[in-house]
Amino acid sequence: MPLAHGRPYLAIPGPSVMPDRVLAAMHRAAPNIYDGPLPEMVAGLWPDLKRLAGCSGHVGIWLANGHGAWEAANSNLFSRGDRALLLSTGKFGLGWSESLKPLGVQVEMLDFGKSVPVDLNRVEAALRADRAHGIKALLVSHVDTSSGVKNDIPALRALLDTLGHPALLAVDGVASMGCDEMRMDDWGVDLIVGASQKGLMVPPGLGFLWVSDRAVTQCRGSDLRTPYWDWDSRFSATEFWQHWFGTAPTHHLFGLRESLDMIFEEGLEAVWARHGALARAVWAAFDAWGAGHPEIALNVADPAHRSHAVTAARIGPAPNATRLRHWTEAKAGVTLGIGLGMTGPGDPAGDAFLRVAHMGHVNAHMTLGALAVMEAGMQALEIPHGAGALEAAAGAVARFVAGAA
Repeated sequence: MPLAHGRPYLAIPGPSVMPDRVLAAMHRAAPNIYDGPLPEMVAGLWPDLKRLAGCSGHVGIWLANGHGAWEAANSNLFSRGDRALLLSTGKFGLGWSESLKPLGVQVEMLDFGKSVPVDLNRVEAALRADRAHGIKALLVSHVDTSSGVKNDIPALRALLDTLGHPALLAVDGVASMGCDEMRMDDWGVDLIVGASQKGLMVPPGLGFLWVSDRAVTQCRGSDLRTPYWDWDSRFSATEFWQHWFGTAPTHHLFGLRESLDMIFEEGLEAVWARHGALARAVWAAFDAWGAGHPEIALNVADPAHRSHAVTAARIGPAPNATRLRHWTEAKAGVTLGIGLGMTGPGDPAGDAFLRVAHMGHVNAHMTLGALAVMEAGMQALEIPHGAGALEAAAGAVARFVAGAA
């Protein structure tokens, strides 16, 4: 007999849990899109979106998911035949590369695998080899949603500056925006790709670009633009309707207004700290489960390179992770993320990996509850694991709260 009845918990890395306030803001009749409350409300979104990313440049919204936001970035950054250096630390790095190639962009990809961050020495070698400075942009995921690897974005900017290389620095911030620290201007980032369904706690459907003045200037002649993706028309818009190239995403915008209000009421740095604390609770549980059981391990060994939004982990041998996911959802109402792209020898389907999200509208009892359900599932399924995981996770939460008091 299952114990899954009641409110389910979707602990996957997007779409994330939608707050009741966001749902309530969206639960309304269709508004006037030409005049009145909606255009007036949206005028206040632009400065708050810039504040969210630490951006003094430009921000645009497209009706799209994260892949659509890639398309917006690709279409404005490049012309056919341009060169890009893409740094991959998981499935979504590979995906960004694949979205560029059909457009005629020459992509040089450095693949660092799925468990470690970008190796700056390899990046330096690739940039030094580009003596003619033909690489127009350096592309990297801040956090790869599949692997949970977090890359050091300021270090990449410092490397470009040290070498005097003019490449633009473009960052996929879909998984990290609103979860991990993000300071676009301070870090010297030229473009950030974002989407609504993770740290911003809004349903999938909004894609964002934050863009520096430098990028706008350097990309003015890009020939891949089509009318819908062209960022100039969005950045120069003076009328409400000009931002959307058609009908506005009305109810998503009401939800976004509420989510930004929630973020700034809590305080952006407090939001980042909360995500860090919940991530450390998850890591503590996995460390305890894996003690003496090497088939259970966090995907990223170094805590400095782990995302605060999502944790990828191995619960082997295959298919133990998949068995556990099915049990937690069917028996206890907790849905965990699949091991997306985390295949390997002896595990072609990724059945030894899963992901635990701790992004957006998540607090201590949600994360601790998910971990307790996972422990119950491992007991029920007789998956060997170490003891003391829940105590370790609770201790991480207690230490954070005591330190923040």
